[in-house]
Amino acid sequence: MTGSGLSPLERRVCEHLAEREDELVQLLSTLIGFNTVTHTPDADPRQEAVLQGFLAERLAAHGAEVAVDEPEPALVAGHRIVPEGFSFAGRPQLVARFPGAADGPTLLLNGHVDVVDAEPLDTWSTDPFAAVLRDGAVWGRGACDMKGGVACMVAAAEALAQLGVPLAGELVVNTTTDEESSGAGGLASARTLHADAAIVPEPSNLEVLVACRGSLLATLTVDGRAGHAGIPPRHPDDGGAVNAIEKAVYLLEAVRRLREDWALRSPHPHLSPAECVPTMISGGEWVVSYPARCRLDCHIEYLPSQADEQGWGSLVEREFEECIASAAAADPWLRRHPPRVDWLVGGVPPAEVSPEEPVVQALLGAERDLGRVERVGGMDNWHDGAMLIVEAGIPSVCYGPGDVHVAHGAQEHVPVTDLVACTQGIAVAAMRFLGAAA
Repeated sequence: MTGSGLSPLERRVCEHLAEREDELVQLLSTLIGFNTVTHTPDADPRQEAVLQGFLAERLAAHGAEVAVDEPEPALVAGHRIVPEGFSFAGRPQLVARFPGAADGPTLLLNGHVDVVDAEPLDTWSTDPFAAVLRDGAVWGRGACDMKGGVACMVAAAEALAQLGVPLAGELVVNTTTDEESSGAGGLASARTLHADAAIVPEPSNLEVLVACRGSLLATLTVDGRAGHAGIPPRHPDDGGAVNAIEKAVYLLEAVRRLREDWALRSPHPHLSPAECVPTMISGGEWVVSYPARCRLDCHIEYLPSQADEQGWGSLVEREFEECIASAAAADPWLRRHPPRVDWLVGGVPPAEVSPEEPVVQALLGAERDLGRVERVGGMDNWHDGAMLIVEAGIPSVCYGPGDVHVAHGAQEHVPVTDLVACTQGIAVAAMRFLGAAA
């Protein structure tokens, strides 16, 4: 830690955190030990409530005003990301407030505690829910995405409280569920919390990410006509069979051309171009029959510039539907039997904030004064900060430990040096954003 630009109090906070590296590793290891897998919105709760209770006790012991509760389903019901019948039962949300000593701004630290499934377990060299410290990193499910980031934001808030740092504004620690399955936890936060800015410590390699892409989930259903596969075909106009799989493959070419077109449009300074990736195809009813129906699923990522006035993807949906309709119109069968496009629940909005936002400048300044290279970038995937921006207008950035490329895999880990560095960065940025009390 260089620290040449740090104030004496900031330096003291950073030294305090560096000296307690082992405690930070232990905090993360404990969080990994809670099985909080939530891979579908209707999955049974695991140990989310126990984990939230553990954090609540810690934060309360450091002087926070803590609330842990299960929001009413009506809070998020009917929203485009939330499936029908969704409930927070067994998956409470946590809000811990460290009040400011003066009338300063409010900074929200937001992170999700759910993780993706660890299956297949035989691909892991150790128990994914028993953290291992190896090669200077903590290994286990959620180490990177994003219990490492949660540990950092909790440790930063606790250090500021423990050292009695006089903050003018309020610091809010918010841990949510259901990010991996629906985004409902982040939506609940957006609809109940008020803040002047937010930091979401998803893995960013300590880069300050000011933008992210949105996503849409499209299902394309193509009709054919069943018939015996063992006899010569007749013309469709004469009642002959039509292979739905081959017609779906024909439409795949249209999807490829759309992706190429998006790649050639005006680039975003921090994000990859929009893309449409065919992810699943299924069709056919019997091995000796022409398939009567084929389903093609596509995952679409799109840029903030492609969003509609509400910040969502209706314009992209329309463009995709027009692309499929145009391709179908060129085929006699598909022209008479147009494919159907359905949009699945689960799409999320893109978002971005100006690099000049005070929270961005606070993080960049902290990085610089801690002796590190200050970097601005974007996340090609998504994080709950986008929901805070689009639904609540809270300027939100992603800044966290670890490399997102190891997330969701059996080699998931986060370097201990990243954990310490991120915790220091969050603490210093919070001090600067919230200001010192008189």
